Formats: sequence, structure tokens, C-alpha cells
Amino acid sequence: MRIEIPAKANQIIARLEGAGYEAYVVGGCVRDALLGRAAADWDITTNARPEQVKALFSRTIDTGIQHGTVTVLLGREGFEVTTYRIDGEYQDGRHPSEVSFTPNLLEDLKRRDFTINAMAYNEREGLIDAFGGMGDLQSRQIRCVGDPRERFTEDALRILRAVRFSAQLNFDIEDCTREAVADFASSLTRISAERIQTEVTKLLLSDHPEVFRVLYDTGITAVILPEFDACMETPQNHPHHCCCVGEHILLALRAVEADRVLRLAALLHDIGKPGTHVRDNQGIDHFHGHGELGAEMAEGILRRLKFDNDTIYRVKHLVKVHDYLRILPTAKGVRRAVFCIGKEYFPDYLKLRRADILAQNPAMRQEKLEELEKLTLLYEQILEDQSCMSLKELAVTGKDLIAAGIEPGPGLGEILNRLLELVIERPECNTKEYLLSQLKEL
Repeated sequence: MRIEIPAKANQIIARLEGAGYEAYVVGGCVRDALLGRAAADWDITTNARPEQVKALFSRTIDTGIQHGTVTVLLGREGFEVTTYRIDGEYQDGRHPSEVSFTPNLLEDLKRRDFTINAMAYNEREGLIDAFGGMGDLQSRQIRCVGDPRERFTEDALRILRAVRFSAQLNFDIEDCTREAVADFASSLTRISAERIQTEVTKLLLSDHPEVFRVLYDTGITAVILPEFDACMETPQNHPHHCCCVGEHILLALRAVEADRVLRLAALLHDIGKPGTHVRDNQGIDHFHGHGELGAEMAEGILRRLKFDNDTIYRVKHLVKVHDYLRILPTAKGVRRAVFCIGKEYFPDYLKLRRADILAQNPAMRQEKLEELEKLTLLYEQILEDQSCMSLKELAVTGKDLIAAGIEPGPGLGEILNRLLELVIERPECNTKEYLLSQLKEL
């Protein structure tokens, strides 16, 4: 079996071997190459110690030298070169308290998380696969190296990584590994929010975001996102729906494109439903105001997971407006909706609404999709016509109003908004002369 190693990675291996050391590409790059996927990074493992690696290359960075890792720079590219190591005791459930270097490749490989990530390769010896990684690739399964309970005790983040790899590769989690995931889910309380955020985001951006359900089935969401558990326990007895809130969310995730903000908005768009759930005397469930409540909950969840402010604001706004259904299928109706929802957000609103529809009762889906298509075509025509839909596009500014005699202050913004509403009703009125002529009436 032959793997095409990038020339610069091969150059590093050749120099290490020429100096009498062993060297291999290792881990995820080997896995991805065997799967025919593009590898993000080509990491190298060697029995050369960090100071010996540094002596062989003119440009290096001490990336994690205490753990044996040196980054070798060739041109503008960097390659992590790590000495074979044995990890000491994991006292914090994430990092070894110490590491010791070893001359034995297999000792290094057996400390890794999953068999598919515990393979090494070089062109001289070929594939080194001591733990059945190739067989697990062929069986399409995620399996820990050795005892999964030991691996998860060492590093609890591996629990989330198992599910994330399952989503990214469309693999099943091997039975013993999955049982250990469920047994050790509570240990994720020891993992930083930033690390959890990274793994959850990678899962959501995968080709199979619906694997998020495994997080629920194994008790992980009870630790990191208990609000989702409430959604899985909230029914939707309503003609427009065919499953509980949580199952609907999973269907919506699959139906929206792999964009970070859109996938997060799909995950959280109905997070407010459990808190607004009422059942009328006909036995029909209603969730009035769930968008507003969901927006506040989404902000709290995303802050808890340490997302950046821009992501939080965009997702919160989409959650708030996702259920905005009062759009007349006319150009005027769409212009008013763009004004209410925000021009910057309207394209994502349309995408999220489509995913929401696709996750609803199939018997009522076609009419809604046809209506959404009409709104989309109207919106595209409005863009083509360059119709004014925001204050930025209004033919007058605050300075123009002040120059015309309007006092600065809160009233100035109110007048601008009223002029914008006028232009949304009648796009042809968006001229400076006409708008200034309306100031006396306003």
C-alpha cells in the first residue's frame, strides 16, 4: 500500500533517516490519505529528541517542546515533528502531568485515541498498523486503542471526538467504545468550554450534522447542552409537525447548508419551544413567542460555550426572526420583510426557513416551499432593481436633515425610519428632493 506524502514532508523524513533516526507521517494524515481525503496537516513522529531535530533543520519553532513537538519550517509551510513519547498520569482529565520519550514507535502509537488515528507510514517501511486501524477504516467504525475506559479517563475530550469523527467520516462508533462514551459523559465537566465548542462546531459543520443525536443518546447533551434534552422531551402535536421539537431540530440541521452561523441557528431555532409550550382544549400544542425566548436562550448558550460576539449576535437574530411568517407574496411585502428582518440577514432567513419547512410535516410541505420560492424570486428581483431596503440606501442622511433644519436628537432617527418606510412602500420616491419635500408633513 502506497501513500503519496507531500515532497516537503518526505524531505524532513529523509533528513531524519539520513542522520540515523526513524521517522514517519502519523495520525490523521495517514487516516485521511487511506480514505482518499485531503489531509489538513502532515504530522511526523520520530525517535529523534527535540534538540536533535532542531540541530538538523535551520528554521524551527518550539511549538510544544516540553511534550516533544518542534515545528520545522520549509519555505512557508510548517510541519510538526514529535518525538515518540509515553504519557504520564492524566491528573486533570485532559493533559498528562508529564511525558517521557521512548525509542519505541509502538509505545507512542498505543497512547493515541482511536485505531484509525494510530497508524504511521513512510515510503521505506510502508504502513505501520499495530492496532487494526486499517480494518476499522474498512469496517467504517470508530474504536479506541485498547480499553476505551482508559482512553477516556486519560482525556475526556476524546468522548466528544469519537462522536465528531463519526459525523465527519460517517462511521459508526464501535459498541464498547460507545458504551464507554455514555458511561464517561459526565466527565466532560472537566473540559473547557472552548474545547467543547470546537468539537461541537466541527460536528455541526460535517456532512452528517444529524449525528448530533448521538450526543443526546449517550448523555453528552445532558452535560453540555441540557436545553436540547428538553427539546427531545417536548411533543409537537400540531398539523404542521410530525415529531417532537428535538427530532425536528435534527431534521433541520440536515436540511441547511454547512455554514457555521446557519447550522448553529438551525440547532437553536426552536430551543425556546419547551419554555413556551401550551396545549389547547383540542389537544393542539402551541409555542407562542418561542422565537423571542429562543433568541435570549441562544445568546446564553453561545456565551456559555465561548463563541465570539459576532457569531452570537448573528445566530441570536436569526433565531428571533426565523418564525417571521407575515410576508405578503408581493414586492412591497418582501421589501417590508427585508426592512423588518434586516437586509444583511434576509438571505440566511430564507435558507433557515426552508430548512425549517423541510423538517415539518411532509403532507403540508409543498405549498410552503412554493410560497417560499415566490418570496425568493421577488427578493432577487428587488436586488436586481436596486430597491432601497435600508437606511444606508436612503437618498438622504442625518446630515441632510440637519442641514434642512431638523434638530439633532432621537427625533432625527425616527424621521429617517419614517422616510425609509415611505420608500419601501414606493421605491420611486427615493430621491433627495422628494424626501426633503416630505419633512414638513413628517
